[in-house]
Amino acid sequence: MRPRRRSGRDAYRSRTRRLLEWHLAAMLVAALVSMSALLVSYREVQISAGEMRTRGAPAVQGVAATQLALLRAHKEAEASVRSGIADVVGAGARYENQLAAADQGLSRLSDVQIDGDRGRGVLETVNGVLTSYSSSITPGAVKYVSDEPMQTEKFTEAETLLTRAGTGVVPRLDVLQGHQMARIDTLSSLNPLQWSGWAAAELGLLVLVLITLSALWVLRTRCGHSLDLCLLVSLLAVVFLATGPLIATSTTQDRLATARDGLVRIERQAHDHRDLAGSQQAVTDTATRVRAGLAAQGWQSGIYYGALAAGALIVLLPALGIGRHLNADYWRTG
Repeated sequence: MRPRRRSGRDAYRSRTRRLLEWHLAAMLVAALVSMSALLVSYREVQISAGEMRTRGAPAVQGVAATQLALLRAHKEAEASVRSGIADVVGAGARYENQLAAADQGLSRLSDVQIDGDRGRGVLETVNGVLTSYSSSITPGAVKYVSDEPMQTEKFTEAETLLTRAGTGVVPRLDVLQGHQMARIDTLSSLNPLQWSGWAAAELGLLVLVLITLSALWVLRTRCGHSLDLCLLVSLLAVVFLATGPLIATSTTQDRLATARDGLVRIERQAHDHRDLAGSQQAVTDTATRVRAGLAAQGWQSGIYYGALAAGALIVLLPALGIGRHLNADYWRTG
């Protein structure tokens, strides 16, 4: 009878040991999978916010400001002729300032535009056309003040270079802006792959919670141990991982959506030509609010590093807690 009792007890111990080992292996797999999905998903959202802040918003504002500066320069040149001050020394300053602003805007756009090689090609073409435009508008406003036919020809030529559908500077910038706004929509929303990453992360953390609770139950009912501190701390780390990064991501997505709405307003303001000076000021004011809304938040970086630390805990603590019981109760005793 004793051998049978010893055999039964050994079989029970063996089953318990295997059960704990399976729990430990499952917890490690769930922790690694969920942490990988969570960190990648969280980082992608923060990268999108950074690109929106450093390139997307400045690029959209730059195109709008350049268009308005060019249109205002043309209007100022025509106004100087109509008001009869074109023959005054320095009269060209009324539109040359706007041309200079447009030129500076194009220079900055080459660094921040978000349409890749296609956008660079558009800007190269625009720069070439703008050179021709300056060669027409400046003589028309300054040189040919006493030659009305030539002056009219130069103004017509300049206006064609500026606004002609398809090939003018402003329509070409409209095309670039459309491509940039499509990119803004992508940056400000979660795509199906990102949604899948978050779903995998949250599901993996839920599975990890269930396995941890099961391991605590096994330790208490089959091994006679009280609640294990390592597993309890691991549960707290899992709760933080399931809520902290998700809340931070939701906040970031709200900020990105608000910024996208602001950039849409900037695009519309660039097409309001009734009061060009007022439109320029409106673009500047809206861009200031967009930049303020996109300002980097230090606590979100803290969430990322906190998630890294919590991820290390949910890998190490179960290994320490269950491994200690396995070593003391089963492995060391053979």
